Amino acid sequence: MSNINQRQIQKLSPTLSPQQIQMIKLLELPTVQLEQRIKQEIEENPVLEEDISPEQKEEEQPPQEISVEEYLKEDDTPSYKSHINNYSKDDKQRPVYLSNGRSLHEYLEEQLGFRTLSAKDAALASYLIGSIDDDGYLRRDLESVADDIAFSVGLETSAAELERILGMIHELEPAGVGARNLQECLLLQLDSRKVNTRSRRMARKILTSYFEEFTKKHYEKLMARLGVDEDEFREAINEIKRLSPKPGNLYNEGGSESMPYIIPDFILDYQDGKFDLSLNSYNVPEVKVNKRYVEMIREMASGGTYNLSEGDKEAIQFVKNKLDSAKWFISAIKQRYNTLMLTMNEILAYQSEYFKDGDMSKLRPMILKDIADRTGLDVSTISRVVNSKYIQTQFGILSLKTLFSEAMQTDSGAEVSSYEIKNILSECIDNEDKRKPLTDETLMDILNIKGYHIARRTVAKYREMLGIPVARLRKQI
Repeated sequence: MSNINQRQIQKLSPTLSPQQIQMIKLLELPTVQLEQRIKQEIEENPVLEEDISPEQKEEEQPPQEISVEEYLKEDDTPSYKSHINNYSKDDKQRPVYLSNGRSLHEYLEEQLGFRTLSAKDAALASYLIGSIDDDGYLRRDLESVADDIAFSVGLETSAAELERILGMIHELEPAGVGARNLQECLLLQLDSRKVNTRSRRMARKILTSYFEEFTKKHYEKLMARLGVDEDEFREAINEIKRLSPKPGNLYNEGGSESMPYIIPDFILDYQDGKFDLSLNSYNVPEVKVNKRYVEMIREMASGGTYNLSEGDKEAIQFVKNKLDSAKWFISAIKQRYNTLMLTMNEILAYQSEYFKDGDMSKLRPMILKDIADRTGLDVSTISRVVNSKYIQTQFGILSLKTLFSEAMQTDSGAEVSSYEIKNILSECIDNEDKRKPLTDETLMDILNIKGYHIARRTVAKYREMLGIPVARLRKQI
């Protein structure tokens, strides 16, 4: 057996302090979540308070470990005004209120209230409505729903009974809600209309008997099986195209998360050839240290720390810890502001031509490392700044992620953004013959002729990023 011994090993390993971790977490937060995080900190730390009428104050030094005696020597506890002066002193700042409308589920419940149902049927219908996804589909099998109802509500039911209740939900608006798959969804919508034309009857036959062929766009085979000409078939397909694949999205008054509000983190103005960049902190609370707690320490320690009881010493230590925590939190907010502004200013300088008018052709190739080198920050820090952040410009609200793109080299040796490649692909596909859509190989050849040498798999990747299906699925008659 080998002998067991002990030895000392000296090594370097990076560690993050709690304050650094706090700063990183704050850096990742967009404006809306920062507002919630500050309010949460104010609730948890009694030393912090919201500054109702803040004033410009001197910059405070980076916080350090401070003893009780140093706290007692301080004449005033500095505060940090986290609000950015985006407005003049005459502007009265008002909070922005966002109101939510009815969600899809609330709308269905409202319609259900107009029906005469027994107490059990009403409870089962309400549970089924709650199981419907935001896009209007019921993606759980009825056997599982029946088991859940028995367990959570205490009602014994069966899949057959739930099928009957689901039939009532299928009669509600929007048409197609509660469907379990796309085929059922389209058929429910078609049945809600009067099937009184040849094209609608043919559309129903296609969805009922030839749904798989229809989804794969085997149009020639379908026309042969249905025994119709191209014009009649086109009319039937147009009837199907008028239906919605996601009926839940048709009824959205703001209560659904499928269309969230976007609040920009940066505001950029461009006037008279000059940029004006500011951090949007319109609704972010302004925080400061509550000076009453420093006065409390002074009063408790006025007779000397040696004369204090054990309980008083614990109280002073508790307040001191809260003061340290408050100072670190305020400093982290300040660091967040400096880091965000430093990064965004470098992005603005790098993409200044693009920000003047929003012309995508002027967007330079840019990766995270380019901005990291210009700011002196780590790539991971730039990634945290860019993630989930938006900027409001004169031509719309943009995600910072969309400003970054890979560089492609042309035959002339010039570097262009991958957005230029995507624009060419979009134009080619928009102008293609829909009867014979361009394949990825053909698109690759077109790009090669234009001087952009990329592989077919790269073309496929860009096409998928643009949300464009393969050639077979783009075929039309």
